[in-house]
Amino acid sequence: MKMWQKVAIGAAVVVVGAGIVLYSVNQANKGVTTVQTAKVGKQDTLISLVTASGEIKPTTYTNVQAQGFGRITDILVREGDRIKKGDRLLLQENVQANADVQAQSAAMNSSESGILAADASYKSAQADLLLQKANQEKAKLDYQRGQGLYKDGLIPKQDFDQRKTSYDAAAASVDSASAKVLQLKAQLEQSRSQLNQNKAVLTRTRDILSKTTYVSPINGIVSYLPVRLGEYVVPGIQNSNGSFLMTLSDMSIVTAEVKVDETDIVNVRMGQDADVTIDAVPGKIFHGKVTEIGSQAVLRSSGLATTQSTTSTQEAKDFKVVATLDSPPENLRPGLSTTAKIKTAEKKSVVAIPIHALAVRSRKDLEEAKKNAKGNGGSVTLAAPLPAPGGDPKKEEIQGVFIVNGKKALFHPVKTGISGVTDIEITEGLQPGDEIVVGSYKALRTLKPEAPIKVDNSAPKKTDDQQS
Repeated sequence: MKMWQKVAIGAAVVVVGAGIVLYSVNQANKGVTTVQTAKVGKQDTLISLVTASGEIKPTTYTNVQAQGFGRITDILVREGDRIKKGDRLLLQENVQANADVQAQSAAMNSSESGILAADASYKSAQADLLLQKANQEKAKLDYQRGQGLYKDGLIPKQDFDQRKTSYDAAAASVDSASAKVLQLKAQLEQSRSQLNQNKAVLTRTRDILSKTTYVSPINGIVSYLPVRLGEYVVPGIQNSNGSFLMTLSDMSIVTAEVKVDETDIVNVRMGQDADVTIDAVPGKIFHGKVTEIGSQAVLRSSGLATTQSTTSTQEAKDFKVVATLDSPPENLRPGLSTTAKIKTAEKKSVVAIPIHALAVRSRKDLEEAKKNAKGNGGSVTLAAPLPAPGGDPKKEEIQGVFIVNGKKALFHPVKTGISGVTDIEITEGLQPGDEIVVGSYKALRTLKPEAPIKVDNSAPKKTDDQQS
């Protein structure tokens, strides 16, 4: 046999042998899932957080709007200026308003003079009434004496008639004086009413004049100033807002107003601690507490409350949560983007596992796995008994973990508590030291109870995309 024939035969034998070995290895590993495992341990502290984003807002702020028609004649502040309550902010054209005040002041002065004149006339009429009453009393006495003298024949009838006429004239004068007193009294009251009316109109015109000078109602900063000198502004009318002039913000008490997902809002409580980060102030964490929790859901897409929506929708909803900062920096501005991490729960020395190690299987799948294990002569399929059935086994889902038992993965139902950023508390079902399957995600998603596994805890190799 030639040499090349011997070499060819040897190579063929090697290839066949390698094929047999590969086939045996493939058959041995057929159906085996490669997984990563970890030991269950205790954590000193597990903190449950709700993370939400929003913006910085002052507790107190006001939007200044136009209070009358006119042109802006002067702007006394600039955006970012610090102001105090009562400081002047802006001046508006006031020629007409000032003229109205002067005219009404003159009208009121005239009314006051009219009252003085009417009061003097009224007092004069009262004095004249007293004089006429005195004259009437004198005429009455003369008339009464004349009656006696006339009966005794001591005076002629002409003298008696004259006394009677004088008395009647005095009585008529009293009636006339009384009527004049009432007339002048009415005129005095009318003058006083006119004065009160003029005072009310003057108050109104002064109010209109005062509204041409805008003053700050709060202490704070000018956070937004969109108007310019010379612009015309108009007041608000029905169903229409007035011209917007500026926003004033009191930054002494600053809040982070964030939107919390509807699935997390049930865990948020008043007074919970919140760590707030602000995009404009990197590297710093500001501490605060939850001071307000919205009771109305807000649509994520439009920002409208669900009660304002005319149609029902299944889109995601949020709830407003306000966290008040303990020591806000002075350079904060309203509207800065912020993220709040609200501490909803905290526990010490808890059994915890990675969140991604949790698996969910239907009761139907678990019961079928148990039957298959018994049919193959297995004695134990699950690491713990299943909880009592609560409904349709096809739809009922049970959460648990896969415990490593030799070369198999056994599904173990567990009960969970609070969850942190990456870990979740196990309140029942696991003990420290238990070895469980923690990866990969694909393996955990498809892993079946009693499935054969191969443990490979080496660091995963980076793909070309990851390396680049």
